[in-house]
Amino acid sequence: MRCSVSWGPRAASRKPPPYDPRSPYSASKAASDHLVSAWHHTYGLPVVLTNCSNNYGPWQFPEKLIPVVILKAAAGEPIPLYGDGAKVRDWLYVEDHVDPLLLAATQGTPGRAYCVGAHGDRTNKQVVEPIYKQLEQLLPRGLSHSRLIMPMTDQPGHDRRYAIDPSRISSELGWEPRHSFDAELAATVQWYPSKLGGCDQQRLLSGYSGTRLWLVKAQANVGSNLQQES
Repeated sequence: MRCSVSWGPRAASRKPPPYDPRSPYSASKAASDHLVSAWHHTYGLPVVLTNCSNNYGPWQFPEKLIPVVILKAAAGEPIPLYGDGAKVRDWLYVEDHVDPLLLAATQGTPGRAYCVGAHGDRTNKQVVEPIYKQLEQLLPRGLSHSRLIMPMTDQPGHDRRYAIDPSRISSELGWEPRHSFDAELAATVQWYPSKLGGCDQQRLLSGYSGTRLWLVKAQANVGSNLQQES
């Protein structure tokens, strides 16, 4: 779906830019949007497309940034911070994503594309710091959780900044985000420690090791290449 996304230090564009995926992952998402749009324009399939910024909240798969930081810090394990921590993302609380999905599905114009964002641009550092500071209150260890932060090689093809302009869905369908990032991040941080057993069970059932999935795949590819060369 086309949406107002910017990758530089400027404000989010109001005019939807052309697709310009920089990784196989983002290319696959762009391809799915093109496929759905083609079915609408060619055969009249009644579709509505949406695109959102980064989600967070309870029950998120533990591979994602916020649950990774919470669970690693709660266990006293190294907290991975990818790149220089200065990449910017717009953070959207899960309920502020569900609401516009239902709204677009029931009231959106067929063939129309809607961007969903919460005007919550923050660097990864600005997301990680309040998490470990709150955990120092909830799960005191005597040492600052900041000492657990471990710089990691960033994911290949990651853009420096994503920014979404949700003015279309706001003006046409009357949607606005209802939740503040600071309040819901604090509630999310408080929720996860009470569900550590369930998170561990989810990891076990899914075979998830606790490492970012792209890094596991990259390490596997490197190992496979080394075996072929030998």
